[in-house]
Amino acid sequence: MSKVIVTGAAGFIGSNLVEALLAQGHQVVGVDRFTDYYDTRVKHRNLASVLRRPGFKLIQDDIRNLDWASLLEDVDIVYHQAAQAGVRASWGDGFQAYTDLNVNSTQVLLEAAKDANLSRFVYASSSSVYGDAIAYPTSENTLPQPVSPYGVTKLAAEHLCRLYHVNYGVPTVSLRYFTVYGPRQRPDMAFHKFLKAALDDEPISVYGDGQQTRDFTFIKDAVAANLAAATVTGAIGEVFNIGGGSRISLRDTISLMEEVIGKPIAINYTQTSKGDARHTSADVSKAKQILGYQPQVSLKDGLGQEWEWLQQLYAHLRSPHLQLVA
Repeated sequence: MSKVIVTGAAGFIGSNLVEALLAQGHQVVGVDRFTDYYDTRVKHRNLASVLRRPGFKLIQDDIRNLDWASLLEDVDIVYHQAAQAGVRASWGDGFQAYTDLNVNSTQVLLEAAKDANLSRFVYASSSSVYGDAIAYPTSENTLPQPVSPYGVTKLAAEHLCRLYHVNYGVPTVSLRYFTVYGPRQRPDMAFHKFLKAALDDEPISVYGDGQQTRDFTFIKDAVAANLAAATVTGAIGEVFNIGGGSRISLRDTISLMEEVIGKPIAINYTQTSKGDARHTSADVSKAKQILGYQPQVSLKDGLGQEWEWLQQLYAHLRSPHLQLVA
């Protein structure tokens, strides 16, 4: 099997992707800066099961500091998952971190990739590039109009991928994720926050009226999309929506959560947050046609899996005998 690099390897999607690649027999180099955007203990736990596997090597450093010419010498595929995440934190003084880690870091990688012999460069983009789309479900042909600085940086990096493909032949593929959820979801994301509040018997905070809709994508489906994007010949140079196949309101999603956890959830409604799109819905027909992408996990089943994982996570983090993975 081939040698691959996964940036953001300790994160939510990155760590799940690392496990899938190792299971396929690939040699995996994980790169992660271990920023403190959220509890780094969670990131260490994400990689705990793979750290000592012979096919895995972890590099703890900033993408911009590494000697990529050497690192890419015998690498076949780069999965670029690393990013500064989050819509709300991207305003104001926080914006520089987004330009540094989402745009500049991607350019550094692409500049090195143009002189490497990669078969694929898979970039993790976001549905945030669409903003308040003019049609639902939204196709890749829709004009991107992000409504958050975060979305602007993800779109800028996506454009860089296109430029390096057209001008230097870098075999890029961009995947626009629609609200990925499941085991290892980041603590700042809604499902994680809601389920943790339920675990602690606390009310949840919902921005707006709860009638906003989302297309939720289970983590295993997002990983499957990455694996397909790295192998299907017709994917090179393309952009794909990766969604869960259904659109549901946040209020109805919370009702599903209540079924999963077996108790009601108290809700505090707050002001709408700047930068949040009112609705998202992915037209995944292009991904189905070219990548063979087909979402496999229903929202209720996926929520059940995230709930089981979250209970185990906080039992671990709250243990008086907790030992961190070095």
